[in-house]
Amino acid sequence: MYKFLIYISHPYSIPIGMPLQKEIESRGYQVFWFSDLEYTKKYFESTNLLLNTVKEVIDYQPHIILTATDVVPDFFPGVKVEIFHGFLSNKREEMQSHFKIRGFFDLYTTQGPSTTTVFQSLADKYKYFEVVETGWSKVDPLFPIEQKVIGERPVILISSTFTTRLSLAKNEAVFTEIKRLIATGKYDFMCVLHPKLEDEVKEKFKTLTSEHFTYFDTTDLVPLFKKADIMFSDTTSAIIEFLLQNKPVVTFRHNKPEEHHINITEVAEIEKAIELALTKPQKTMDAIEKYIQITHPYFDGKSSARTIDASIDFLNKDKSHLKSKPLNLIRKWKIRKLLNHYTLKSYSKPLTIKF
Repeated sequence: MYKFLIYISHPYSIPIGMPLQKEIESRGYQVFWFSDLEYTKKYFESTNLLLNTVKEVIDYQPHIILTATDVVPDFFPGVKVEIFHGFLSNKREEMQSHFKIRGFFDLYTTQGPSTTTVFQSLADKYKYFEVVETGWSKVDPLFPIEQKVIGERPVILISSTFTTRLSLAKNEAVFTEIKRLIATGKYDFMCVLHPKLEDEVKEKFKTLTSEHFTYFDTTDLVPLFKKADIMFSDTTSAIIEFLLQNKPVVTFRHNKPEEHHINITEVAEIEKAIELALTKPQKTMDAIEKYIQITHPYFDGKSSARTIDASIDFLNKDKSHLKSKPLNLIRKWKIRKLLNHYTLKSYSKPLTIKF
């Protein structure tokens, strides 16, 4: 009976863990969740799957911790597996963060060749963790891709990041143009904004609610992805998830536009770009396909299964060749402070166990 723990911080990581929970339970194994942020815990009030305290986790003695955060308590038992809280975006700070090795993880399960290559080179350098390419659990529900029936009006999904200099949701001229386009009745808009965006921004977009505009307060984006014909966005990592369906994205002032984006820089270009995207121009579609192959070349909806397989294989295998994890004293102090649990206990070597 393998025992799993899904470790998260923010609610937007819940859709990452849910396909993993489903896969774990389908195999008859045990699984619980833990969040290091109090406000996230309310999302589990209707279940008995949340461990509320550090003591409960330690008493549970998980064999494998699947982590959708940048750090994980070193004093928790079990193999620490990084499953990532997003795709690699082109925002500078996230590029730096995505490949930063913080000294907590035993296994990295990567999403595709573009990240596997980098993490494998880091594993060769540091020699205290391993890397297995599995695909990403969050996008399992996207597959198999359903052929969308084009309706009377095109459906456009609006999404936006929270970073002020990149966020289209914080651009008043963009808001005004969206309002104008709604009034034309030519399109049906759906809108979902990053949870970290200010409430006043979200409330402003909610005022657009009408026959042709619906605001969704959710972290489960897959149902919206399936309904939409195209996305209108900025530099949010949700773009990558949407592209996996082979659907075009219009980006507004993307900080690093590439061939698989239909990028614009002026508000006056929005409607024209939307009309272009709806035609699925061949050059753009070819670029999207090429991008998918290096980012997430898995279309079977079984990334969660591969993640669980890789985690169990790693737990069972001989790991004597791996070095001990670094002392990492400052980060270890910070995680103890966050969880208000001060202990000298620390697991510097991954657990090995065979059933």
